[in-house]
Amino acid sequence: MSSTSWHQTTGKFGLRFQEMFSPQSPAAGGLGCSGHPPPRLTLAPGSHQRLLQAGLVGRPGVDRAWFLSPWLLLAPLLSPAVPQVTSPPCCLCPEGVHRFQWIRNLVPEFGVSSSHVRVLSSPAEFFELMKGQINVAKRRVVMASLYLGTGPLEQELVDCLESTLEKSLQAKFPSDLKVSILLDFTRGSRGRKNSRTMLLPLLQRFPEQVRVSLFHTPNLRGLLRLLIPERFNETIGLQHIKVYLFDNNVILSGANLSDSYFTNRQDRYVFLQDCAEIADFFTELVDAVGDVSLQLQGDDTVHVVEGMVHPYKGDRAAYCRAANKRVMDVINSARARQQVLHAQTFHGDSLLTQEDAAAAGDRRPAPDTWIYPLIQMKPFEIQIDEIVTESLLTEAERGARVYLTTGYFNLTQAYMDLVLGTRAEYQILLASPEVNGFFGAKGVAGAIPAAYVHIERQFYRAVCSLGQQERVQLQEYWRRGWTFHAKGLWLYLAGSSLPCLTLIGSPNFGYRSVHRDLEAQIAIVTESRALQQQLHQWQREPGSSQACWWPEGQSREARQGAALRSRVPPGPPAAAAAPAPRPRELRLCGRERASLTRTPQPLGRSKRSPERRSWGLRGSLTRSGWLSPLGCADRQAQVAGPGPTCSPWKTQEQERLYLRSGAVSSATFEQPSRQVKLWVKLVTPLIKNFF
Repeated sequence: MSSTSWHQTTGKFGLRFQEMFSPQSPAAGGLGCSGHPPPRLTLAPGSHQRLLQAGLVGRPGVDRAWFLSPWLLLAPLLSPAVPQVTSPPCCLCPEGVHRFQWIRNLVPEFGVSSSHVRVLSSPAEFFELMKGQINVAKRRVVMASLYLGTGPLEQELVDCLESTLEKSLQAKFPSDLKVSILLDFTRGSRGRKNSRTMLLPLLQRFPEQVRVSLFHTPNLRGLLRLLIPERFNETIGLQHIKVYLFDNNVILSGANLSDSYFTNRQDRYVFLQDCAEIADFFTELVDAVGDVSLQLQGDDTVHVVEGMVHPYKGDRAAYCRAANKRVMDVINSARARQQVLHAQTFHGDSLLTQEDAAAAGDRRPAPDTWIYPLIQMKPFEIQIDEIVTESLLTEAERGARVYLTTGYFNLTQAYMDLVLGTRAEYQILLASPEVNGFFGAKGVAGAIPAAYVHIERQFYRAVCSLGQQERVQLQEYWRRGWTFHAKGLWLYLAGSSLPCLTLIGSPNFGYRSVHRDLEAQIAIVTESRALQQQLHQWQREPGSSQACWWPEGQSREARQGAALRSRVPPGPPAAAAAPAPRPRELRLCGRERASLTRTPQPLGRSKRSPERRSWGLRGSLTRSGWLSPLGCADRQAQVAGPGPTCSPWKTQEQERLYLRSGAVSSATFEQPSRQVKLWVKLVTPLIKNFF
């Protein structure tokens, strides 16, 4: 099979996928399936402009109207089908086993066994797993996050690092354990006590083993840097990658290293066990970003790596070129390594049968799951995640289902056009104002939830104007005492009841994720029914909190009042109710048991009144109920008295989120609490570009 166009030409532009990239010989060499060197892909000159013309990449600075041209209705006819692989097929390896292998033209492809992939379900599980992994790490701990909080749980994490480092020095055979932490400079430096002060003791005690890098966006410089105050300077650009790596085990998530993300802030997490090649890639990626970041010293000063351009004092163009080269070298070298590994695995000796090779122990079993790391660093002109995400949305055919969730509903114009103009069914889950992370914040930030309500209403009107209400549906997540930060995508092919692909990581699908921040997520493609079930299902343990079923159109105040009266969320509608199972004994872990004896705190952020007013929402939004410091309100309610038991024990992973949501309709925006003030509407275009 020779190199072909992206299956079909894209609309009247005749854009060819192959033309978007200029192949170069990889520095590391290596053989692909056909025995030829794998291409090293960089964006060809002028190709980004052709992507803009074809609508495959968003148009920065262009504010297109909601009511689009008639070409939008023809998008299903003009959109390309699946991009085809550019390497000739091989009879000795599982070529073409899935329809998404075109992604490996952009990034390395890691084939793994599905038994090495585990989906986590709760903040507490995420926190405990990280501590356990730190305690047993022998070679490396790599952590990339927006920031590290300053509370007791964060200190517990730092203490685990210190203990592990101490053990590595006192062991009979001292290990070469290295700890590398990548955070954002502006967010990590906020306040007198901050991420930097939390990590200084580690740097001072273990200077040869600990590295702390603070990424500073090159777009915040000069007079702008001097004039923009703290907190607001974080809107210009951030290090937003969330990767937590321990030896050869990797956690990909959207969660930061902060107490709410360990207790009552809902996110998504995937644990990749014993995946050495993936761990090596993300270690190199974090090191690359760390090399172009400021290095924290034991005296709380920072300096650049020797020979590197300063991110905000040096020449911006030179800095971005150097950063692009550093990161792309990691991606290209990993692609070359994976091609070599593939050749060695499946082409080491074509005369041997697979059974003989397996018996000899020199062949790996054929993988059933493929991991693709997707990187987005627009300041460095790296837009891989954007291209892949838009391609996935474009190729979703009639009958396919896409579940998309984001804590901050602010899709780019390109993403919105694809959702409105393609044929797949969409279920979009977003945060209700009360579970938005900015709800109740002081100052202008308190208006952000209302701005998202305004954006949501604009999008809903666009859906209705095109008559797409049945195909594109919005749902709002609400959970008492929790906030919502989950982001990602599940893709169900036509006729399939299980997802074959999911995206999980840090991007929110919004403007700043695409244009301002450094982002990373992975695409997981699997043929394993067991892993598909794991992505599709979530195993509930007895005593876990109950899903909320809210009648459509029911006001938020009515929901809160009903929940307060019953002390548990109401069960499903009578028509869908099942016979109540036999009551089960409630089992709580030690930390939850201890939390039930503590003094309850008001809902929402600590040290704030339970009755708070949002700047952007008319009327007072009173929060009902009480929450323990560890977010166990629902479990306390079950202890306090009898109520409906948790049923069913198994729900879809996305339904674990979606079942706690209510469908958005016209009545949603007629509620008094959803009336957005005029000044918020006026500043929403500005907020869309920075949040």
